[in-house]
Amino acid sequence: MSQREHKPRIAVIGTGDTKSEELIFMAETIAKAGGQALLIDVSVLGDPPYTPDFSRRDVAAAAGVTIQDIIDSGDENSSMALMAKGACSLVRALYDEGRIEGMIALGGSMGTDLALDVASSLPLGIPKFVVSTIAYSHLLPPERIAPDLMMILWAGGLYGLNGICSSVLSQACGAVVGAARHGTRPNADRPLIGMTSLGSSCLKYMKHLKPELERRGYDVAVFHATGMGGRAFEAIAAQKGFAAVFDFCIQEVSNHHNGTVVTSGPDRMENAGRAGIPQIIAPGAIDMVDFQAWGPRLERFAERPFHAHNRLIASITTDPQGRREIAGVIGEKIRASASPVAFILPLGGVQEWDQEGEPLHDPEALDAFIDAMRRAIPSNARYEEIDAHINSAEFAAKALEILDAWASQGLVEKGRP
Repeated sequence: MSQREHKPRIAVIGTGDTKSEELIFMAETIAKAGGQALLIDVSVLGDPPYTPDFSRRDVAAAAGVTIQDIIDSGDENSSMALMAKGACSLVRALYDEGRIEGMIALGGSMGTDLALDVASSLPLGIPKFVVSTIAYSHLLPPERIAPDLMMILWAGGLYGLNGICSSVLSQACGAVVGAARHGTRPNADRPLIGMTSLGSSCLKYMKHLKPELERRGYDVAVFHATGMGGRAFEAIAAQKGFAAVFDFCIQEVSNHHNGTVVTSGPDRMENAGRAGIPQIIAPGAIDMVDFQAWGPRLERFAERPFHAHNRLIASITTDPQGRREIAGVIGEKIRASASPVAFILPLGGVQEWDQEGEPLHDPEALDAFIDAMRRAIPSNARYEEIDAHINSAEFAAKALEILDAWASQGLVEKGRP
């Protein structure tokens, strides 16, 4: 069957008792786009005026309860949490059985809450689309967003169809059908190394490392550690999607510790260790705290050196005490790891702008971090110091040396050239 003839099956998720008009429109639009809609009703109190492919009773049963149990659970929050559990189980089973090739969900805050769980229950590479009245809102915790989730704001669509929301819904339905039909799934031909970094003006090691890792037969994915990039990295690690990780920009740990919105969530630098994925870690950009360049500067850092990268993101450096604190946080996260861990401490600096003559140079604060980090490294980690900067060829060579040793010992899957 050609791509044009193939009709991808899309799970369409929503509360049919309150959004029947919109959900029927979506099913019809998916059919016009060349797909097949499987309507999954996640209503709690009432049935929709159409017959869904999977009823609210089916969703409740997938959670191991009855719909009456859900109604009697206490309040709308507990009810929707149970429906989310059932929807996750049902949708994942449909995917595992080969009965769906993508999902799209519609909702306000309640429906979005459920939809985020369903999207996260599906593996990377399966099209996931959420049409939401709170898309891109700070109400959405980064740790709940699937790494390949697509969202669109359900503008003007809180109640009933109109010209604006019909346009939005039709775009979303066309997008998910197109993604299911034409999207390329992640290639598993070679073991995948997950690497974190910032732009090459700040951290340059990927320029040394990526070609060398590819020459060894690895695929390399570099994640932009500015909040959502780290979240994607953690989500894939939690799914055991990496052969090993080069977690060399852990600035998001500092961001979260210092309370900025540029966070990947509280579990940054934890999921690879839980999943048993070998980790090589370095403190790239750990001296900086990121925040929105368009917002107010963090008051407690008002006197610290400041760098505006662009009109979106800016960085402030932490003082010696702040660096001692974050060394302790890093040490505790490493201590909790169940996987092989190596930590490389570059004594010459941790990002491009901290070198002598650069605007964020602060040798006293760097020395405080080095001293605290030496004491914070737990016994379960291999510890390496190099008398060089993190952007140096020496740093990259040390990382490759560790990986090669682990591969020869069978701790890391060998590459396939």
